[in-house]
Amino acid sequence: DLEIWTAQSRHAQQQGHPDVYILRFYGNADRADRWAAMEAEMWNDRAVEIWGMNYPGFGGSTRPARLVRIGPAAVVAFDVLKAEAGNAPIVAYGASIGATAALHVAASRPAEITGLILHNPPPLREVILRQFGWWNLWLLAGPVALQIPRDLDCIANARTTRAPAIFLLAEKDEIVAPRFHRLVVEAYAGEKRIIELPGAHHNDPVEGTALADLNDALGRLLDKAR
Repeated sequence: DLEIWTAQSRHAQQQGHPDVYILRFYGNADRADRWAAMEAEMWNDRAVEIWGMNYPGFGGSTRPARLVRIGPAAVVAFDVLKAEAGNAPIVAYGASIGATAALHVAASRPAEITGLILHNPPPLREVILRQFGWWNLWLLAGPVALQIPRDLDCIANARTTRAPAIFLLAEKDEIVAPRFHRLVVEAYAGEKRIIELPGAHHNDPVEGTALADLNDALGRLLDKAR
């Protein structure tokens, strides 16, 4: 079973339906039930419905937690949402490891996804090899990097994805060094807009001016999709 939590912004509730669906993939060990309703409030001036997926092994999603299950589960969540949304736009929003799931969905459903929001995207293989490989002369890092599922390869998926994307990049990310975010940005084949998050760390929320910029960027993305 795959557990998905949904929540609508105030504007979506008032008009009786959303204008856009956001398929949300969270960071490692985080859960959709903690965030979906709160995130819907971020978009109260826009008619948005959040669909937050719990990865297998988290919350009510069954089966053991494994990296290899993230990609297939993400595509299933997208397909279920697509059946519900019909012709309404769908934006995949992934933070940290959730960005790998969002990119996999975009690469798997290129004609159906409207756009992406990628917050601190981690190129997992490159992080393992370049950030953690030096201390063991790459003897352990190499085999570990090879075990990363191909469908979670941010660089490869970025090179094949042409849906417009919004990148949210934390200046002081202490978990995924900012230079690794840039590898994904540089590889991305589609139109992209970068929103810098000055002073922000890996898990800091998007708020204030950055949230206003994100709302503006999403509006422009949706305008181009019409």
